Amino acid sequence: MAVRKEVFGTAKCGTPIYRYYITNSRGVQAGVINYGAILVNLFVPDKDGKVQDVVLGYDTLEPYFENGSFFGAVIGPSANRIAGASFVLEGQRYNLDVNDGANNLHSHKDDGYHKRIWDAQEGTDSVTFTLEDKDGSMGFPGNKKVSVTYTVTEDNELKIHYQAESDKNTIINVTNHTYFNLAGHDAGTILDHSLQLMASSYTPVREGSIPTGEIAPVEKTPFDFRAGKKIGEEIDADNEQLRIGLGYDHNWVIDGKIGELRKFAVASEETSGRVMEAYTDLPGVQFYAGNCIDPVEGKEGASYGKRCGFCLETQYFPDTANKPEFPSAVFGPGRRYSAVTVYKFV
Repeated sequence: MAVRKEVFGTAKCGTPIYRYYITNSRGVQAGVINYGAILVNLFVPDKDGKVQDVVLGYDTLEPYFENGSFFGAVIGPSANRIAGASFVLEGQRYNLDVNDGANNLHSHKDDGYHKRIWDAQEGTDSVTFTLEDKDGSMGFPGNKKVSVTYTVTEDNELKIHYQAESDKNTIINVTNHTYFNLAGHDAGTILDHSLQLMASSYTPVREGSIPTGEIAPVEKTPFDFRAGKKIGEEIDADNEQLRIGLGYDHNWVIDGKIGELRKFAVASEETSGRVMEAYTDLPGVQFYAGNCIDPVEGKEGASYGKRCGFCLETQYFPDTANKPEFPSAVFGPGRRYSAVTVYKFV
């Protein structure tokens, strides 16, 4: 196991940004940077031992200053959507950035954690990024201390451990927005990938992709991935939910007990033979099929576009700040935030 550091670029403020390569002895290597705590690279062998980068991203720092699709980024303090860009907590209303129609998406497009410079500390098989976020930042209460640790194990796992504490009750719902393509980041569409989701229900949405509050069974719908199927099999079916999301862009309710690490997904790609299992202790996962990736030039001159990567964003449910019936993402002095997600290549 080893961690290697190199200069990746210079932030607008003049601060140097570094890429940290975390490598195991079996050919798996993650490249992460202290800007946005972004996962830039994930090199994984295929069935013949050929190593390829399987996540979408950029070769240089400058495109991450925009990064409209949030490639590889840590999203916080609250990922996904909050209806009306506001919520009420302990009798006080907090107003957020209106950046997705009338709603809030991913906290703030310019000031969110994906655009922050994090402090970095290297371990033998990991890198821990930390930041402090002041009370009132982006409209959220509480002085927050946040950390994200990336670890690469000898079992070909990429582990992401999120931790946060706040001196006031606040909303904390952190995720990672990596786009995977198991055939290689430059391989085009992911519609032929197979996906299994260990989720018997999901949270339907209304216009604006805001959950209705219902927890609905996936049975006999295009959202049933329990037995596994090609991502493209029903993505364009005649279905109101798929119309709203322009395809799959919904929260699945993961089976099992919240707080216990459990397998929630298996993704595979036939040509490369790569199989990725995913585990988390969080209640939900946003499976996003990359329906709205704008055409852009990515790493090694690759052309990225619609549905050329998929996300498995582990999370508390979208709009949980306004849905008391959903698992609570309120954390503060009496409840510290800690969550783990693992992507394992088998």
